[in-house]
Amino acid sequence: MDPATHPSGDHLRVSDAEREQVVELLGQATAEGRLTLDEYADRATEAHQAKTRGELARLTADLPTDPSGGLPAAAGPGALAARGTAYPAVPGGGATLPAPVERMVAIFGDEVRKGHWLVPDRVEARAVFGDCKIELQDAQIQHQVTTIEATAIFGSVTVYVPEGVDVRMTGTAVFGDKKSKLTAPPRPGAPIIQVVCNVIFGSVVVRPPKRKWW
Repeated sequence: MDPATHPSGDHLRVSDAEREQVVELLGQATAEGRLTLDEYADRATEAHQAKTRGELARLTADLPTDPSGGLPAAAGPGALAARGTAYPAVPGGGATLPAPVERMVAIFGDEVRKGHWLVPDRVEARAVFGDCKIELQDAQIQHQVTTIEATAIFGSVTVYVPEGVDVRMTGTAVFGDKKSKLTAPPRPGAPIIQVVCNVIFGSVVVRPPKRKWW
């Protein structure tokens, strides 16, 4: 295939990061009332199935491009490239590697992360008519501050955190819930878990680990 026949770059294959950027845009548009929940669910599903930048661009073509309109510029080949992974400059003129991100997506299904695993400093969990469960009781929390970005659209995100961990919840819940069921105060110097919520007809809940009966 001759690339010159596709000057727009719409034929270029997309990465998981680009798909997630579009899903994030769609979620923000839904929270602002620009898309209905059904439209969000349909477009988010198409975004995760998209193979080219052209397919992604069509999903945001009717969203505002004016930064003052509440959304970033509509996703297109150029916008996707501009919003790609940033590599902070280092004194030697090179670039640092991007920090790893744990991504969980549950669309009309369930996604669970549990057992012994290394927790990066950022976890993204998105549940659309589905459920995400993040269990930290047996995990190794590597950073003093861990950010969990939890989006629940007609779904739920549940984070299981050992008592004594410092949990801080922010974000919005529209016709939904965001709450912590932890009762013990945080220990001095305990790891901080920042849970940033975007909830529409769903729930984000932080709770103690499930009890083991054996």
